[in-house]
Formats: sequence, C-alpha cells, structure tokens
Amino acid sequence: MSQEARRLLIVHHTASPTLHELFEAVRRGATTDEIEGVEVVTRAALHATAVDVLQADGILLGTPVNIGYMSGALKHFFDTVYYPCLEETRRLPYGLYVHGNNAPAGAVRAVESIATGLGWERAHHPVTVVGAPAKADLEVCWTLGATLAATIS
Repeated sequence: MSQEARRLLIVHHTASPTLHELFEAVRRGATTDEIEGVEVVTRAALHATAVDVLQADGILLGTPVNIGYMSGALKHFFDTVYYPCLEETRRLPYGLYVHGNNAPAGAVRAVESIATGLGWERAHHPVTVVGAPAKADLEVCWTLGATLAATIS
C-alpha cells in the first residue's frame, strides 16, 4: 500500500541574489534524499494562494527585511490567505528565513505574530541573515528546509 506524499510549501519573496542563495539552500535541505515522502512546492509570495496553503502539510516562509518589516509581497500573501485558512490550518508547522542588511527582528516579529494568529506552530527557530551569507548561514538554511520536511514526513 503506497502512502500519499506530504506537501511542504515554500512561499518566498526572493528579491535579491542573496535571498536566492538562501532560498536554494532551504530548498536543497527540504529535498534532501534522506527524507522520503515529501513533495516540495515553491510559490512566489505574490502568486501563492489559499488553496496552496490548504493543500500543505507544512510551510516555509522567506522574506527580505523591508524598512524593518517583512516584504510587501509576503504581507500580501498573508492578507490573501488569512481568513480562508484561519480555521483549517491550525497547528500547521512552519519555518521562516529572513535576510536584511540590518535589524531583522521587526520582520521576524511581524511574521510570527501573523502565524500565531493563524494558529501555526513554529517547527524551527527563525533563521536571520544580516549582510552577505556565510557558509554557516547557508548550512542553517539547509537545516531549516530539512527540519520542516522531516517534521511533516
């Protein structure tokens, strides 16, 4: 008897080469061969829908820091999915990665506040990268992706 694959949704606003590096590290971790039975679906924040979230068993969020806050694209995603997903996605495991040139705390706090309102459960501490990512930052992003995939597998 085959088991249906679990779905990990990565919703990201990849607005810079640095964010692309972080996104790729997260995706590599989520798709590592050591974790089986997880389908990874990626959506740009402006194109992700409530249906994407409702079909997900876990979610990873990626955003730049924009003026001390999450990107407008990720905020738009939350505005679009909040009420349609409010009841049906409680306890959805989630993770977050954030990049900025300074002060990522406001972006993290904003995302965590909305995720808490949705009843989502943090499965990994937020990954914050300030400035150019070091090898250790990319490794933590890989671990974030792998942790979320393993959580839902």
